Amino acid sequence: MPPPKPVELDLKQLQAAAGAYPREAFEFVQKGLSATAAQIHAAHVGSTGGGHVTGQQLCLGLAEQAIQQYGLMAQSVLESWNIHRTDDFGKIVFGLIECGLMSKTPQDSIDDFRSVFEFDETFHHAHVAQRITLHAGRTATE
Repeated sequence: MPPPKPVELDLKQLQAAAGAYPREAFEFVQKGLSATAAQIHAAHVGSTGGGHVTGQQLCLGLAEQAIQQYGLMAQSVLESWNIHRTDDFGKIVFGLIECGLMSKTPQDSIDDFRSVFEFDETFHHAHVAQRITLHAGRTATE
């Protein structure tokens, strides 16, 4: 998926398209797509991918973003936004697409977001603590 268009979110329209997610959930996914696209395509300088990010890549990028932003509270924050599994990321993305705030390729499907990872495993405290430590180490050496 190409990066989102910077447009003001119409919460009622988005909720009608995607479900009962709060504004923060939609904003988190929009920002996460931009960050994930930048990270993936920075590693592939000169690629002709045009900024496309798959559903699986986005889910993993959103998990990383949640851990970096919210640390050990990542899962709790996502769940407070009614995001309980990667399928919810897909519903939000396709709601944003339906509202014209994101675009997709013909190959993109909501099925790309199904069961990419288990929240309880990805956001387990030991795993999150390890990710935070790794990120802190990278930041200190950059």
